[in-house]
Amino acid sequence: MNLPDMLLVLLALAFAWSMGAHYTGACMGMPYASGSIGARAALWTTMAPLSLLGATLLSHGVLRTVGHGIVAGGSLDTPAAIAVIGSAFVLTTLFTQRRLPTSTIQILVFCVVGAGAALGLRIRWDTVARLALLWVLAPGVAFVLGYGFTRLFDALPGLAPAHGAALHVGRALVLVGGVASLAMGANDVSHATGVFLSTGLCGPLAAGLIGGAGLALGVLTWGRPLLERVAFDMVRMDLPMATAAQLVQALVVLTAVAFGLFTSMNQALIGAMAGAGLARSRHTIDARMMLGVVRGWFIGPAAGMALGFAFARLVNLNW
Repeated sequence: MNLPDMLLVLLALAFAWSMGAHYTGACMGMPYASGSIGARAALWTTMAPLSLLGATLLSHGVLRTVGHGIVAGGSLDTPAAIAVIGSAFVLTTLFTQRRLPTSTIQILVFCVVGAGAALGLRIRWDTVARLALLWVLAPGVAFVLGYGFTRLFDALPGLAPAHGAALHVGRALVLVGGVASLAMGANDVSHATGVFLSTGLCGPLAAGLIGGAGLALGVLTWGRPLLERVAFDMVRMDLPMATAAQLVQALVVLTAVAFGLFTSMNQALIGAMAGAGLARSRHTIDARMMLGVVRGWFIGPAAGMALGFAFARLVNLNW
């Protein structure tokens, strides 16, 4: 492995580490906030191993989409890949440091677009359009399913809050948080190591394993600050509502992954939480926090495109 390849691997691991920390709140925030699981168990025995498992075994389709489906011809040279991952890593880390949930896949895709514009590469806009359509549809689908599952759980004997089923529902919430962690690994590892396929560095199994190790390390070393953000600052939910929202998030993301596509964990969760709130006629979402998240969804792609362009020009001039 030459020096540029080593730099690319290190950057990809750093990006995966940043994403692992960024998504602790989206995957295990509500189980932790409800008291159904402690912080150490949420991060060490649940999210870290399951995200590694999902990244290693379930991510091959989305890795191929990132690796071969965005740039025409399906290949990037190593300097271009370094520019893409470097810019995406900087932006994701900035959002994480500010404790603001955002869409890392939108950042990554538009870093590729920006780098492609700087280097004269042809972008497969059909792939970008399909992904954008999914990003638009996923929160709405999650909203409808969040509403439906909450009403269903309220109607089932023993699951409604009034029936005193907190222990059983709490266990179910931990279970679906684990499924969400599995989905996160399968969905998000491609953002960091999909470019390994573009450059010919390795195949999907090795790319998933390397990226999954980075995700797990991020969960374990920097995951605690964001563990509380989604559940404590954004939403006020009881156990059945939280379980419905977390289950919908996992279902939406895993369905996308099954088709080799990817969507935002945060968008799916927030849509599901809003639907669960409507099912109870509650104002469950903090409007100011929601506005900040929505603003991040617009800022992330624009910043990704600009920084990807700048990094690609810089790397191209100095390589």
